[in-house]
Amino acid sequence: MAVAERTDNVWSERDTTPGAVEEALRVLLSERHAQSSGYVPARALNLVCIVDREWSGEIANRLRGIGRFHASRTIVCAYESGRTTMDATASIVTDGVPSPGEFALMRETIVLNVGQEHLAQLDRIVDPLVVTDVATVIWSPHGHSEAIDALLSLAQVVLLDSVDDPDPHHALARVCELAARAHIVDLAWLRTTPWRERIASAFDPPARRPELGTISGVTARIREGSEVAGLLLLGWMCSRLGWKPGPLTARQSTLSGRARGRRGEVELKLEHTPQMSVPGLAGIELRTAAGATLSLERGTGGLTARRTERDGTERSWTVLGASRGEPGILGEGLRQALVRDATYSEALNAARELL
Repeated sequence: MAVAERTDNVWSERDTTPGAVEEALRVLLSERHAQSSGYVPARALNLVCIVDREWSGEIANRLRGIGRFHASRTIVCAYESGRTTMDATASIVTDGVPSPGEFALMRETIVLNVGQEHLAQLDRIVDPLVVTDVATVIWSPHGHSEAIDALLSLAQVVLLDSVDDPDPHHALARVCELAARAHIVDLAWLRTTPWRERIASAFDPPARRPELGTISGVTARIREGSEVAGLLLLGWMCSRLGWKPGPLTARQSTLSGRARGRRGEVELKLEHTPQMSVPGLAGIELRTAAGATLSLERGTGGLTARRTERDGTERSWTVLGASRGEPGILGEGLRQALVRDATYSEALNAARELL
């Protein structure tokens, strides 16, 4: 059995070229394999990150916390204002030393320190460095849309967090623009997964399914700045239940409007709540025409669910383990790069109609 030991091979060079980095990485892989034939390179996913160099430590911490969904090769383009040359560091990490007859995966990380003049030509810089024949994901948590546009010719997936854009209109328009050229994995959408799963499961029993047609109102509570997450959740409900969404209007800290359902209008609301330390949803409440309600709220260890029947009977319970946490969300984002979620595009289109 492999010993739980972390080993590294590192190369670095100042004022270098993509060709020199590619050659150095090839040498590092050869040296590691010469130590033992049990060392084999992981080959599932390329991840290209464009980050501001001053915040690169924060991004490195987020990547370290994603668990088993690490990319096979990670290329970090650390942007630094005023830089004109490119410095590079390449390293190979193996979690474990292979015993005879066993294997230990090697993961490669390349850090490129780049300046403004490099961003528009990142495709030519990164092209020699990605592993061919596996999916390539772009992630630019600090903006730099010109770098994303430059890399779209190499990538199949764009990982983003649409709540990072303070303007929901621009955020959703940009996502739709990128979706025409690549598969989108939106962390704002993934944060709604536990809520969508619990809403669906609440109406999964055959006796509950007729209530779906009687929903008369939905209120989602969000952290300020997470409007896109709330819009995507409401858009998901509209798309799945066949509601025709109308535009929401702003009144103080609330966005409200109506959707047209098969049996009448459905009131939709997005409300801000100050008791949120992380982006996303704080709670959701569904109301039926008969007077029954179902609510989900963030709580310790999961979501607190509460159902009130039309006769006033109330019961509550805790749905354990509903949240993955921010590190788990990022890890799930990388996993989703290898799958397709057909419901996202439908929810996205409905969310745009709500705006």
